[in-house]
Formats: sequence, C-alpha cells, structure tokens
Amino acid sequence: MKLSYKVINNAYSNVKEALKVHFLMSDRLLLKLKNMKKITLNGEIVYVHHSINVGDVITVDLDYDEENENVVPTQMPLDIIYEDDCYLVINKPFGISIHPSAKHYSNTLSNGVRFYFDKIGVHKKIRPVNRLDKDTSGLVVFAKNEYIQECLVKQMKTKEFEKKYIAIVNGNLEKNEGSIFAPIARKAESIIERCVNENGETAITHYKVLSSNKEKNFDVIECSLETGRTHQIRVHFAYIGHPLLGDTLYGMPSNLINRQALHSYYISFTHPITKDKKVYEIELPSDMQNVASL
Repeated sequence: MKLSYKVINNAYSNVKEALKVHFLMSDRLLLKLKNMKKITLNGEIVYVHHSINVGDVITVDLDYDEENENVVPTQMPLDIIYEDDCYLVINKPFGISIHPSAKHYSNTLSNGVRFYFDKIGVHKKIRPVNRLDKDTSGLVVFAKNEYIQECLVKQMKTKEFEKKYIAIVNGNLEKNEGSIFAPIARKAESIIERCVNENGETAITHYKVLSSNKEKNFDVIECSLETGRTHQIRVHFAYIGHPLLGDTLYGMPSNLINRQALHSYYISFTHPITKDKKVYEIELPSDMQNVASL
C-alpha cells in the first residue's frame, strides 16, 4: 500500500509538513518511515525536511514487512464481514478473547488473524482497533498497517468512529431511553473488575429500549458510547440496578443465556484512504436472538 500526494500549492514548506497535514501522519510513524527510507520525492529517497515545490509528488511506501512472532498463528474459522488493503472487519463469536495473554497465548482472535495474514502473505503486526470482552460478540476491526491503525484510533478519540451495541438487561427500565453519566475506575484489589467511582474516568452511555418482556422480566436495549471504558456497558447497567442478563461478574447467572447478553452490532467510520463513510452492521447471534424472541 502506497500513499501519494502531488503538491498543488505553496502551503507546505517541506515533506514532513505536507505528510503531517495532508495525511495526518504522526511524528513517530514519520520517523520510522524516514529511517526505513520509505519516503520518496519524485521517485528519489529524501529526508523529511527536504523542501518541496508545486508539481512535486511525495510517496510513502507502507508495504514493508514487520515482525509478528509475538502472536502465534492459530488456524480457526474467521467470519470476515469486509476486507480491503487497509483493514479487516470480523464478526467475533463470544467465548474468544481478542488479545493473547499468559494463559491464552494461542487461541485468541489475534492468533486467528495472524494465521490468516500468513496465508494471504501479509507480514504485519496484528493490530485490533477496537476491543470486546471475551464473552461479548460482534464487530472487531483489524488494521493492516500502522498508518491505518493511527487513522482509526484518531477517529475513536474524535467520536467519528461510532459503535452501537445490543444488550439484554435484567428487569424493565423506567425510561424508554436515557443516558448514564457515571465515572468508572478499577475496583480495588482486582485486575479485572471495574466499578463506578467518583475518582474514576468519565464514562457516558446512551441507551434506548427496543423491546420489553414483562413476563420474563428483561429489556432488549440499544447502547451507544461516548467513552470507551473497560466493561462500560456492563458496569453502568449494574450500577443502575439492571445488570446484563447472564453477566456473572456484575450480576448473576441466567437460565436464558450462558454469557453476558452483549453484542456489538454496528460500527461506522470514515475510510482512511477513500474518505467514504463506511457502515457495518450484523444481526444478533442465535443465543441472544432466542432470548429476545421470547
């Protein structure tokens, strides 16, 4: 993958300024590309402080190989929703982690992506852009190079990268829609559990009720996040007395579903290269569909 820019005016004084402004490229990535001699001006390798003139063409080569031995390749089925030269969108099933850990170093989604990358000849680090808990299902984006990851992470910070979830909560909510404003922090003496704490980080969750089951005592809701704190939806709804169905960490087991009823069904963002708005949406998995249809 290569990025090219033809200088059309005198707005930029040198190569670095043009790449930082036109492609929003970070200083860290620019330094790496400079050291690898991956930046050219009119076909010639140049330093980033080289001056430029109208009509010059700056090219950045992102097709270099990277070491990825820290992730063990593991063959597994991948439900790939979309793929191009920039990223993969995968529908993650519940019961599988995204990142390897000391206890799960070979059976995570990243391991499956590493195996797939090896198969198609992509020698890159494994870069998941968004995160989902092990037992949360839904859409996960993997960037195919560092530049694409930078672009999408920036969109997350500016709220241009939008995520929506379907959840099933215990009990029936008083309001059909609303927002939860409650700061979240790590729970004392726990490396996993989070809690609402006035000294925590700002966390805002918006929701609306899609359907309400009075007999079985649950609501199906849609959630959107202004912030992306760990376990945010799970913590927020437990905090207001409506923990997610089946969430044994923040609530209790359920005879209707054997994991927390949470699914990332919708993501949208601006494609880093084409600048088109991209929208990806998937249905609920069968276990949540079965509950929702009761």
